[in-house]
Amino acid sequence: MKQNSGKKTRIIIYTIFGVFLGVFLVYGIIYKFPTLFQETITKIEKDVTVTDKGIADAVEKVYDSVIIVSTYKNDMLYSSGSGFVYKIDNKKSYIITNHHVIADGDKFEITYTDGDVLEAKLLGGDQYADIAVLEVKTKDNIKAVNIGSTEALRVGDTTFTVGAPLDYAYSWTVTRGIISGKERLVEVSTSNNSSSDYVMNVLQTDAAVNSGNSGGPLCDSNGEVIGVISAKISSTGVEGMGFAIPIETAIEKVEQMISGESTEYPFLGIEMYNVSNINRFSSYYRYTNYGEITSGVLIATVTKNSSAENAKLQTGDIIKEINGKEISNVAYLRYELYKYKVGNTIKVVIIRDGKEKTVSVKLTSKAELS
Repeated sequence: MKQNSGKKTRIIIYTIFGVFLGVFLVYGIIYKFPTLFQETITKIEKDVTVTDKGIADAVEKVYDSVIIVSTYKNDMLYSSGSGFVYKIDNKKSYIITNHHVIADGDKFEITYTDGDVLEAKLLGGDQYADIAVLEVKTKDNIKAVNIGSTEALRVGDTTFTVGAPLDYAYSWTVTRGIISGKERLVEVSTSNNSSSDYVMNVLQTDAAVNSGNSGGPLCDSNGEVIGVISAKISSTGVEGMGFAIPIETAIEKVEQMISGESTEYPFLGIEMYNVSNINRFSSYYRYTNYGEITSGVLIATVTKNSSAENAKLQTGDIIKEINGKEISNVAYLRYELYKYKVGNTIKVVIIRDGKEKTVSVKLTSKAELS
């Protein structure tokens, strides 16, 4: 019995010794050859290949069709922006850009990606649509862009822009983003006034848009143009909010300009102020003393023989609605009014002496006053 007990004890001791010996051997191998297992991991990583090329192929489709627009006044550079070759008709090419890029200029030049500079002719511009078209001699090897559509466009779809932000040093910068919103109503100023003059129905994107991008294309992931970059909200705490005119709206205006048609907006014939700002004009303040009226458009004066006079609108009337659409300020009045054509009749809801009244107004043009 003692022999068997001693034999079992020796087996246990040998087993424990063997375990410890194995541990020390493994530790010794790792200490002596620390890269043994790392090499295996490295080989696995090297087998991974990144094949995503992003939107490079789409960018190539439009890149050389994007140009820089330089506007001169009295032989001095007045402003600059971007544009793109919309259509080529034999020896003539048509360039789309923004109205505010060419406004007040008397000479226009366009610059291509290869550095060639050509003088361009202004065919027309619309300050409220913020669209203009230039005509230039057709350049070899330059193609017109592919035109897309906004109808099937979804929020979240990939977009990119090509343009000349800030100055010429950053010409043909490409920025990428998504469609952040559709049919955004954005108040804009068409002049140097701080107040808004008009409302634009635009696409919203978070692709970086800076000064100089104006007039350039907003493209989808196929490299097709779906909008014309027009504006950017720029203030403290606001990032990634760029806006573009839907391409369908832009083309409608451009084709009118190419064909020589003039855009004739209805003319009410009133001097007007925002009710919300009327306290700045003490002489008109009394007209808003009709209870809790905080929005609308105050009629300050009425032009003789105008649409407004013919409809018997009066100084002191406050316009609240046009054809069922609320009018909160001057910008929205123009937005709703300019949906109609000269000759149309609209229903205008006004407040006069504290009471609402509906008036029919037949729209005329400013030219009809003379």
